[in-house]
Amino acid sequence: MKTLIKLAGVAASLVLLSACASSNGPDLDATAGADSGVATGPAGPVPGSQADLEESAGHRVFFATDQYTLTPQAQSTLQRQAAWLQEYPETRIKIAGNCDERGTREYNFALGARRAEAARAYLVSLGVDASRIETVSYGKERPLDPRSTQDAWSLNRNGTTTIAAVGS
Repeated sequence: MKTLIKLAGVAASLVLLSACASSNGPDLDATAGADSGVATGPAGPVPGSQADLEESAGHRVFFATDQYTLTPQAQSTLQRQAAWLQEYPETRIKIAGNCDERGTREYNFALGARRAEAARAYLVSLGVDASRIETVSYGKERPLDPRSTQDAWSLNRNGTTTIAAVGS
C-alpha cells in the first residue's frame, strides 16, 4: 500500500512538473538547445552550429490546427533565422513540416509539406537563396510529444529548421 501511495505521489509530481513546463506554450519558439545533441563550449554554442542557430534565432515555428499560415511570432523567428543565415552564407538548412496526430497520414503529410514550404517561402522573401533551403514533411510521424492532449498537439504542429550542410 505504501508503494502505491508513493507511486501516486510521484505520478502527481510529474503531472505538475509537465504542466509547469508547458505553461508558456509552444508559441515561445524557445525550445532551443535542449534536444539538439550538439556540444557547446564554455562560452556557449559553437558559432554556425545547430546549437547556435537554436540559441540565436530559434529553430521551430508553430501553427494553428489545420493551418499553414505563419503567425507574427513565427515570422519573427524566421526573420531571426534569415539574419543568422546571412552571417553563415555557406550553411544550407532543412525545414521539416510536422503535424499533430489527428487526421489521416496522407492529409498530415500534405499539411506538413505546406507548413515547411510556407517557412521556406518566407525565408526566401527575406533574401535567403532558395537553393540553400530544402523542405521535407514528416506529417504526424515524428511528434515532439507523443501524448494525445491539446498541449501535445500544439507542440507537434510545427516547422523545424536544422542545418543540412555547411559549405558547397
